[in-house]
Amino acid sequence: MKTICLYFEIHQVIHLKRYRFFDIGTDHYYYDDFENERSISDIAERSYIPALDTLLQMIKEHGKAFKLAFSLSGVGIEQLEVHAPQVLDKLQELNNTGCVEFLAEPYSHGLASLANEECFKHEVKRQAQKIKEYFGQTPKVLRNSSLIYSDDIGLIASQMGFKGMLTEGAKHVLGWKSPHYVYNCSLAPKLKLILRDVKLSDDISLRFNNSDWDGYPLFADTYMDQIAALPDEEQVIGLFMNLSALGLEQPLSSNILEFFKALPVCAKQRGITFSTPTEICMKMKSVDNLYVPDTLSWMDEERDVSTWLGNPMQREAFNKLYSIAERVHIANDPRINQDWDYLQASDNLRFISTKPSRVGMDRGIYDGPFDAFTNYMNILGDFINRVKSLYPDDIDNEELNGLLTTIRNQADEIDMKSKDISNLQAKVEKLEAESDKLRAKLEKKTTTKKTTSSKTTVKKSTNK
Repeated sequence: MKTICLYFEIHQVIHLKRYRFFDIGTDHYYYDDFENERSISDIAERSYIPALDTLLQMIKEHGKAFKLAFSLSGVGIEQLEVHAPQVLDKLQELNNTGCVEFLAEPYSHGLASLANEECFKHEVKRQAQKIKEYFGQTPKVLRNSSLIYSDDIGLIASQMGFKGMLTEGAKHVLGWKSPHYVYNCSLAPKLKLILRDVKLSDDISLRFNNSDWDGYPLFADTYMDQIAALPDEEQVIGLFMNLSALGLEQPLSSNILEFFKALPVCAKQRGITFSTPTEICMKMKSVDNLYVPDTLSWMDEERDVSTWLGNPMQREAFNKLYSIAERVHIANDPRINQDWDYLQASDNLRFISTKPSRVGMDRGIYDGPFDAFTNYMNILGDFINRVKSLYPDDIDNEELNGLLTTIRNQADEIDMKSKDISNLQAKVEKLEAESDKLRAKLEKKTTTKKTTSSKTTVKKSTNK
């Protein structure tokens, strides 16, 4: 039986303000608060709220027959907390239905997986903890920023305990293979991979309102007919997209939400179900290894990381940013940490891209990639100076590695001692409970003896 894995990404661009060279060292605040509030309020009104209302209505109408998954970047959650908390309320309503799964992803929506393994792990753990706090779910499936994946990243995900990952069903990786099967990481066979169907996903997220497209207009029944017509053995159809596709990239006037409302009925008529990523990982077996030695993503025709690292400016910014990753980790300063999260967001590097893209990009205050590069590097220069003021250049990498090792060892020791304390507390509680039981038995026996003795005395007195 064919099943659809429907997934939506929620991430919010953090808009940087105009930052001049002469601001370095004097201004440590980098953000355009007005634009951040305006943009997220706009997207919440035009996309998130109506889309989430529709998805909630679909679950109420179809119950367990309609399921889906979300992932939210940590920085996206922070922006929603401040400017659009009603979106988080809607997501919690959806979570309460039991038909929604929340996935893990890097907190910053950045590219740490390409630069620093420890940084990547730390980010994923922080975002997973945020998901746990909001929705009570411990993510079992990982979705990296923009579906970035390679064999090495899959191995890291497996070592972190994830059951599966979402990634792109890219033709240059699959070759003759179909994206409609469950595969596994070639370096970690236990990690299952669910692939995005590029055409079927983009038909909705990119082409739905394009009157020049030969598939226009797209109706729910003909869309499901395409899925039903796939070979019987091809059972998993991954439809992955940004939630903003519903209302922003594809405006509400295009009837995109009406299209979605009709999907469950049309699917049921054709014997097609909906499943969450974890359900698919638990129920379906992998058919083969998927070899991905070079990194892939869901961006642009190349499906690689050239969107963020395709020109010398981007690579310079990327290398300079992650050159201080270990120092940021050691500093562990709240303000530094927040700026680190926001400066890592992949949007900052995408704005510096010089390659043509079929996906529209609003660079905001920037006139072009060179302007974006200059502004970002000015901010990054100030940020690096702040980090180095805490851990100067005269502390070399070897010393830093020693400090990191010490910190990790101390953390491990603290964890072990915490477990020992918990075990001892449990033993003490158990002993106290047993002591209370024994005390109660002794008191009962003493009471019984006193009662018996009293009765005997009374009887003797009566006999006299």
